[in-house]
Amino acid sequence: MIPDSLPTRPDRLELGEGIRWTGTGIILVDLLAGRLLAAPADPAAPLRTLARLPVPLGAVAPVAGHPGTWIAAAGTGICLLHPDGTTTWSARPEDKPGPRMRMNDAVADPSGRFWAGSMAYDADEGAGSLYRVDHDGTVVRVLDGITVPNGPVFTPDGRSMYLADSARGVILRYPVDPRTARLGTSEVFVTVDDGNPDGMAIDVEGAVWVAVWGTGTVRRHLPDGTLDRIVQLPASRPAGVCLEGDVLHITTARLGLNPPGRYDGAVFSIRVEVPGTPAAPYGPAPSVMSAARATPRDDAPSEASGQGPA
Repeated sequence: MIPDSLPTRPDRLELGEGIRWTGTGIILVDLLAGRLLAAPADPAAPLRTLARLPVPLGAVAPVAGHPGTWIAAAGTGICLLHPDGTTTWSARPEDKPGPRMRMNDAVADPSGRFWAGSMAYDADEGAGSLYRVDHDGTVVRVLDGITVPNGPVFTPDGRSMYLADSARGVILRYPVDPRTARLGTSEVFVTVDDGNPDGMAIDVEGAVWVAVWGTGTVRRHLPDGTLDRIVQLPASRPAGVCLEGDVLHITTARLGLNPPGRYDGAVFSIRVEVPGTPAAPYGPAPSVMSAARATPRDDAPSEASGQGPA
């Protein structure tokens, strides 16, 4: 077992999620607060707010060729978040009758497409979906019937995708055609009986690091699903993970804890043996950015934050 680690930053987040290494720095979100944050290089420095939205912000990916611009899973859909904090909305597919919905975790694949999950605020069974944003900005529903989607995360060659349904305690693996982004038939990669699989990251050996909500652990599973290593944390709700080279960064949450412990909501950093690579950027066609420049920018509409698991 890898030794415990204590956080060095003073921040305590309500729901720390979506942590990514961009190749130049670490970014993350305080999801229900709608905050996009950056982690300064000084490990003792507080997190810096890059943007604040009036809706939940699930996760972002950098936009290739446009420094400071992000594609975001936020509110009930997908938007571009510009350096000045304004937004251009691509689609709001979850703005519809039925259970009140919000976006959750999201990531770009190695081919430059953006994938984002949605869930009901009350985690209604099977209410969530997985969406894909193509290079031309088209938003496509790829999967439905998910309760709390987390990830997805892709192998470096883009040929496999791992997707957690946290409420059901399962991580599925899908074959992916990198050229068309078509998904094949899924198989069960890991089942978690003692907690909820949440955010994930893949290292250069193809092993999957999983934050397991409710257990105070982050676990490394080999490509065949075998449990290889466990990181034990003094915070019960790990939610997001990323690898910055050979440093594993972990976000946690205070959400639903009354009272929260001293380290709940902290960001942890632990050195590991096998490194990871930077998060892939979203690669838009030129027409997408041209349309964004021509579209009036605004902030997302106000939306109350829910208290369900994420």
